[in-house]
Amino acid sequence: MLTQKPPRRRYFDWAATAPPAAAEGIAAPAEAPFGNPSSPHREGALAREALEGARARCAAALGVPPGGIVFTSGGTEANALVIMAQALRPGRASTLYAASEHPSVRENCLLLQRLGRPVRALPVSPEGMLDRERLEDALTKKDDGHAAPRFLAVMAVNNETGVINEIPAIARLVRERASAPVHIHCDIVQAAGKVPITLSEWDVDSAALSAHKLGGPRGIGLLYLRKPLEPLYRGGGQEKGLRPGTENTAGALALAAVLEARVKNLRDADARARERFRHLISELKKMPRCALIPSCRAADDARFSPWILQAAFSGAPGEVLTRSLDEAGFAVSTGSACSSRSPERPVLEAMGVSEARRLEGIRISQGWTTTREDIDALLEALREALAFL
Repeated sequence: MLTQKPPRRRYFDWAATAPPAAAEGIAAPAEAPFGNPSSPHREGALAREALEGARARCAAALGVPPGGIVFTSGGTEANALVIMAQALRPGRASTLYAASEHPSVRENCLLLQRLGRPVRALPVSPEGMLDRERLEDALTKKDDGHAAPRFLAVMAVNNETGVINEIPAIARLVRERASAPVHIHCDIVQAAGKVPITLSEWDVDSAALSAHKLGGPRGIGLLYLRKPLEPLYRGGGQEKGLRPGTENTAGALALAAVLEARVKNLRDADARARERFRHLISELKKMPRCALIPSCRAADDARFSPWILQAAFSGAPGEVLTRSLDEAGFAVSTGSACSSRSPERPVLEAMGVSEARRLEGIRISQGWTTTREDIDALLEALREALAFL
């Protein structure tokens, strides 16, 4: 009896997680010292030296001092630590966040609200960018019944549409217009290693990233802090007391390795990614049933990351299309992996996308090993799937 050979797998869900870096030519870090970095003996000292070396390397890649790097379990924890710290601040200072933020930001801001803290979601444009006029209103107007803002969360690159927020310009607006200091927090999970970043020049107070988006292991990320933060919970005092618990030395070394490699090769990788997406978008625009989200996205649009694309296909529910493509050997998603169990699409809703179009949306995200052949194969698979849907 003949058995059908399974289709070759082609991966287009890099925004959810990247394949291991070892398969992409990045050397795995040497075996990490096994000692506890807090121990006073030689084994502990070797582990501490390795941990601090990884901290310095991550800091150099991001353009910040090593003392500002706090290792965490990933981007979600890094976002949560800095956002929930607002619950410890005295007074009625309000928290602002862009309505299109990742669930790890949005849901923690809503939790703050349930705890009685003033929180406001700021609108985004139809392209998905933070509405700067509404931000300025929130910073300056005193007659709307809201407390003065002291915290703003805005992501660098959106994880569902790839839109790029101009963080330096947003930071300048905040510094110029706010009547009191505002802590600016930036989720750079989809930006680090993919778009140019120098955090010190961006003038943000904190930022979060995750290793597994860069081809590193799960369970390690970092939080950059320009100034110390009041710890939300207590423990042994590791990571400046902000993230107590025995440090993940091996994870920190792996994060440093992939972050350095991505930053070093960013220019060439960006050029190749843009060429591939230029071709993909041009071909998608020829499909009568395809609508890009947002609809204004052009084949070579610098306002968007060349790594993430959102598209909808009329008459083809996104969940059905992703299953059909999966059976054909293609991994795509309908949106953030962190909210894949929910049919809601808050990011697209914040952009004003209709409910019908939101349900038809799929996310296509490429990576460093994606090829033009992969893109062409995906296009053909889409055509075949749509013929049956």
